[in-house]
Amino acid sequence: MAFPKGFILAFVIALSFPSLDISFAARNLLQLPTNIPSVPNLPKPTLPPMPSIPNLPQPTLPTSLPPLPSLPTTMPKLTLPPLPSTTLPQPTLPTLPSTQPSLPNLPSLPNQPTSPTVPKLSLPPLPSIPSTIPSIPFLSPPPVGN
Repeated sequence: MAFPKGFILAFVIALSFPSLDISFAARNLLQLPTNIPSVPNLPKPTLPPMPSIPNLPQPTLPTSLPPLPSLPTTMPKLTLPPLPSTTLPQPTLPTLPSTQPSLPNLPSLPNQPTSPTVPKLSLPPLPSIPSTIPSIPFLSPPPVGN
C-alpha cells in the first residue's frame, strides 16, 4: 500500500524544522563579535617536597641449612586383642512343600464377533505427464539479426 502524497510532504516538512533551527543558531554564532576575553594566567601552586623512602635494614640469610631430623629405623609392633568367640543361634527354616497346589480352572472366553468384510478399493489410473514443454511465442527470445 502506497503512502498518500500529503503524508510524505508532511514528513519532509517535519524533518526540515530542526535543520532550520540549527541553521539559525549557526548564523547567530557566526555573527557574534570575535573579541573573546582571554583566560587570565593563574599562579602555579608550589608543591611540598616528596617524602624520602627510609633505608630499611637488609635481612641476613643463613648460608647453610640445619640438618634434617633422622627417621627411626624400626617401627614398634602393634598387637590387637583377640576377637571374642561367640556362637550365634542358628535360625530354623520352615520346610517347603514338595508339590505345588494346582490352579483352579479358568472359565473360557466368549467368542468374539467377526468384523464385516469391506470391499477392496482400487485407485483410478494416474494421468500421463507430458514429456515435452510447450513453447510460448511471446516468451521466446527475439531472433538474432546479423
